[in-house]
Amino acid sequence: MDYLWLKAAHVTAVLIFISGLFVQAIGVAAGKRGEGDFVALVSLWDQRVTLPAMLATWLTGAAVAASGGWFVYHWLQLKLIIVVALSGLHGVQSGRLRRLRGGLHLEQGSPFAVPVVIAFFVTVIAILAVTKPF
Repeated sequence: MDYLWLKAAHVTAVLIFISGLFVQAIGVAAGKRGEGDFVALVSLWDQRVTLPAMLATWLTGAAVAASGGWFVYHWLQLKLIIVVALSGLHGVQSGRLRRLRGGLHLEQGSPFAVPVVIAFFVTVIAILAVTKPF
């Protein structure tokens, strides 16, 4: 029964973390358009909700993987590489929000590029976690 609670905590943390990544992307896009108040709100949300959810995702995910003895499987290793990339993206986006809050101008890019990358990575992670193909 503890495994199910741990898995539920992991899924909850993942949902909050991933939604926070999408909010960050929206905040950066809004900041590039000069919406400073929204950027400040997104930064606060990131510090108080998204970052703790990311840490909880890592802790609960490691516990779930350890309880299942899955660290030796290649599907989990690939999943971990992608989660490292998403965590790095969180850091990059946090830095962008910080620079926007400080009044620095970021060059315009596609507002859809980062959300598409997030959606793709999350899709691959879900497929790996559910099918455990290798």
